[in-house]
Amino acid sequence: MQTTDLIQVDQQHLVFHLHNDKISYLFRVIPKIGQLENYYYGPRIQQPSLDGHLNEREIRPGNNLLTGNYTTSLEAIRQEYPVFGTTDFRQGAYAIRYPDGDEITAFKYSSYQVTPGYPDLGELPHARYGDETATTLTITLRDENSPLTLQLHYTINTTNALIIRSSTFTNSPQSKATYQLTKALSANLDLPSADYDLIHLHGAWAKEMQIQRQPLMVGRMSIDSDRGASSHQHNPFIALAATNADEQQGQVYGAALLYSGNFLAQVEVDNYAVTRLSLGISPTQFTWQLTPGTSFQTPEVVLSCTTTGLNGMSHEFHDFYRRHLIDRRWADQPKPILINNWEATYFDFNETKLLQLATKAQAVGLDLFVLDDGWFGRRDSDNGSLGNWTVDRHKLPAGLPHLVTAIHQLGLKFGLWFEPEMISTDTPLFQAHPEWRLGHPDKNISHGRNQYVLDFSNPQVVTAIFEQMAAILRSTKIDYIKWDMNRYISEAFSPYLAAQQQGELYHRYIMGVYHLYGLLAQSFPELMIESCAGGGGRFDAGMLYYAPQAWASDDTDAIERLKIQYGASLGYPLQAISSHVSAVPNHQVGRVTPLQTRGDVAMFGTFGYELDITKLSEAELVQIKRQIAFVKQQQHLLLTGEFTRLVSPFTSNQPAWQVYDRQSGQGLIAAYQILSPANPPYRRLRLQGLVPEQAYQLSRIDAHYQLGQPLLVHGDELMNLGIIFSEDYSERPADYWDRPQPHDFASQLFALRAVADPQA
Repeated sequence: MQTTDLIQVDQQHLVFHLHNDKISYLFRVIPKIGQLENYYYGPRIQQPSLDGHLNEREIRPGNNLLTGNYTTSLEAIRQEYPVFGTTDFRQGAYAIRYPDGDEITAFKYSSYQVTPGYPDLGELPHARYGDETATTLTITLRDENSPLTLQLHYTINTTNALIIRSSTFTNSPQSKATYQLTKALSANLDLPSADYDLIHLHGAWAKEMQIQRQPLMVGRMSIDSDRGASSHQHNPFIALAATNADEQQGQVYGAALLYSGNFLAQVEVDNYAVTRLSLGISPTQFTWQLTPGTSFQTPEVVLSCTTTGLNGMSHEFHDFYRRHLIDRRWADQPKPILINNWEATYFDFNETKLLQLATKAQAVGLDLFVLDDGWFGRRDSDNGSLGNWTVDRHKLPAGLPHLVTAIHQLGLKFGLWFEPEMISTDTPLFQAHPEWRLGHPDKNISHGRNQYVLDFSNPQVVTAIFEQMAAILRSTKIDYIKWDMNRYISEAFSPYLAAQQQGELYHRYIMGVYHLYGLLAQSFPELMIESCAGGGGRFDAGMLYYAPQAWASDDTDAIERLKIQYGASLGYPLQAISSHVSAVPNHQVGRVTPLQTRGDVAMFGTFGYELDITKLSEAELVQIKRQIAFVKQQQHLLLTGEFTRLVSPFTSNQPAWQVYDRQSGQGLIAAYQILSPANPPYRRLRLQGLVPEQAYQLSRIDAHYQLGQPLLVHGDELMNLGIIFSEDYSERPADYWDRPQPHDFASQLFALRAVADPQA
């Protein structure tokens, strides 16, 4: 037995055991056929038995690989990285077309290697910052029928209940042929049970991150995006929860793809109740030419396994993204509280109006002023000017540096909106290079929002857009960019790519997007970028590698945001979820909600404002000033504490959640009421994750964000009895009739602080 800190290899049986204190991942090389068989993924097993009793080999109907052997049907074996058709008729993880036109592969185990740290995937988003905490196992398989090799990468770290997986396909430099990779998913996981519910996040523009949960069925269930982006409609994150699992308990497997383009997440249950989970790049219109000496690297998939319910799964993803995905420049830094002018002015602004907004923003304590769409070309509507990143002198006659200097002199940082992936036909760029637009020049090219998509598979296009953006960024000190993307790819064709490479377009496109992000980060290291795609149209873990926060939805209504932010928190930390207070009636749904509630929802994310602050009353400005001061006081807790969902807005009229930091003993609890019921029952809210024997001060936070009289209570009481919302009026009945009446769209905050137990 050879042992590393996290990976054990039994060379006699060729069994691999990846483990830390939380989980074990166990698989082996099958003798004689050289395929990889999954034994187990679940809670830590200290010393798994490797004497063969884990092998499940009863004779079943089916085709067998070896003549005269009736237990070599891959259809009856739980595999690590399967292929369709070689005795297995379930969906495979990959497919390769050979020069003869067939797709018959025979990859067999060749060797393994254990290395410290996470693999470096270049510009493809990947886990990082783990040289001392992570170990990677690479399994190499060779194809008996070609010079192709396949490497499977498995990474585990010391702290998270996660396995990070990806795959690399390589054609030998000595090869004399080109092979077509027509499917290349990142990971496959075969589970020995079908007693799970599939949980995923669906939606549309302005109603992203809606949670759907449904039992598995025999057959295939899938979610995907073939739009060129991860999409509003589906998110590249899924979970398999045991049928009895809830937020607080039960076994849950989570899977997240570190990728921002087309994806497929699929679950297949076979006739023997084996569940196959697979995730990766969508095979729709995907073909990659493996020419001699070239490789294809799939994106990473993060697989989690917990027995502490959906919250336990989320805690693992949140912690991992903060520590090992988000750039350390931004991961634990206080986020500037911003005001964005979009819903305040839309396209109708000038320098005077912007400075009026900024002056008010500075007066209430905001940190960052963001100038949104409309500052460039002749952009008075969404009909043109994209790709002409030059300042509109009609709106800003003194130029952008003059405005930025004035903003900075107020003590605010300055942010600017770009939509760099798009082109309008009225621009000099399009007139000079119509071939830089995606679409077949001899066929119809549809528009979306009056705009077209630039061909980011072409490096010249990416360079040209970078130079335009860099000219703006070099002209003055810009602290922040909001990177938007407001339409999907249709009629996918690149005039730049050869005919046989058109199946590479979608992946090359998103790699071009990543390259531009990388150029900006390298050239302007102090520049923070928030990603956006018409709201949540490209809200995924891949984006977090380059942009530490994402605009979750164009829907800024606080009540809608309860669902959007609750759903997003399944897979993403609060510090990634950009959330703003906006005007009422809300511009998307027309709802009127209290300013306090709007703030109490938005603060559970990267806090900001998106409204005309110059039109607010003095009372509202005072309230906003208090909100901002409170969030700044609580921001470290909000963005780095452990976020736990308590009551779902999808099933309850009174949703709730909490943030708690075990190290400091600080906590913040939010309870909401959507509609006010008549003659309601008593309400209790049970907290989670506290130290049972710890004494805490629990304080209600009033409308002025001041702490009320603290109540001394222990963790076990808060978790079992809960917070009691009603009051005792037995000796003061008159007060009951004079109390403030409950109302629709209400919110209540509570502060928690660990203290020494006076009775200890």
